[in-house]
Amino acid sequence: MARRRKGEDEHENHERWLVSYADFITLLFAFFVVMYSLSSLNEGKYRIMSDSVVSAFRNIASNSESARIISSPIPSIRPQVAPTPSDATEAERKSRAERVKNMAEEIRKVLAPLVADGQVRVTEGAFGITVEINASVLFAPGEAQLGADAVRALRAVAEVVAGAEFPITVEGHTDITPIATAMFPSNWELSAVRASSVVRLFVEGGVKPSRLTAAGYGDQRPVADNLTPDGRARNRRVTILIESRVPEAEVSKPVKASGVTDSILPADAATPLPQAPAEGR
Repeated sequence: MARRRKGEDEHENHERWLVSYADFITLLFAFFVVMYSLSSLNEGKYRIMSDSVVSAFRNIASNSESARIISSPIPSIRPQVAPTPSDATEAERKSRAERVKNMAEEIRKVLAPLVADGQVRVTEGAFGITVEINASVLFAPGEAQLGADAVRALRAVAEVVAGAEFPITVEGHTDITPIATAMFPSNWELSAVRASSVVRLFVEGGVKPSRLTAAGYGDQRPVADNLTPDGRARNRRVTILIESRVPEAEVSKPVKASGVTDSILPADAATPLPQAPAEGR
């Protein structure tokens, strides 16, 4: 009787790769389960998920001789607490707020006659000090050249802000009354040149040019109704923004015009500036 050759009745198993593939899929699933658990901020869920995954791995290890699972503890993730500001930082913030408050008070004093007449408004906010000046006390209608009284008043303001480091933006605004002259074809040019005139005077008064910006907005940012004479007079203005950016909690409340009684204007500037005309740019 002829002997069978070795392997004659044996058939090669071509589906053995399924075992490795199944183990790979199981481990991949467990990996993504762990990654998902790490995205949660609940530490209790971390522990429950960690115990479940470790238990599942141990069951696989017990059913497969080739499986070797090494478990490591999942580090706990606790919500991060924002660091509290240091004493030095808090002291600097308070010092900055105090300087801004003092600067605003000095500006109110040097412009006291205009503040009392309602021609100037000085306010403080989260982003600094805003000085709003009616254009009629600075310029003649349709002009951008500062008057002599306006120069004296603005020089006093320049002396107050020259020693600070805060950026300053000077904005020119007009009403909706159109203008078309050889020098000013529109309100855009008029508002921009008026702002530049104030900036140039500030530079002459000792303010660093790098701190200054001039901007003209024409009639695009009204603060009152342009359909009334009073509203148009209010919209014709120059706004000086001193960008101190002090937190709102440290900023003092604006002082009403009636509350300003003291003035430190120079002797030659004590004469009240001209009042606003009924109409004009």
